Amino acid sequence: MAMTETEMMLKGYGLTTAEFFYRLPDYRNVLQSFVWQDYDLAPDHPKLFEFVEFWQREIEGPLHSVCFTHRKLIAPGEWRNVTGELTLH
Repeated sequence: MAMTETEMMLKGYGLTTAEFFYRLPDYRNVLQSFVWQDYDLAPDHPKLFEFVEFWQREIEGPLHSVCFTHRKLIAPGEWRNVTGELTLH
């Protein structure tokens, strides 16, 4: 069974966004871009590198470059324990 996004974030996953620049198979001087996003583990980024390997194996357009960023959506300072609630009116 697959983990939910919240479970993944609590286990250390963060959102990885990558922009792939690749050459068109018939027009090698033309660069195109493709944006990819998934939850991944830093610093190894296994899902990102799995996708790069898939691209190199299955896609005809050769990669020129890949730029990526990673952001943990839940950081230690963002959670706090609340023991009570105060309601006004």
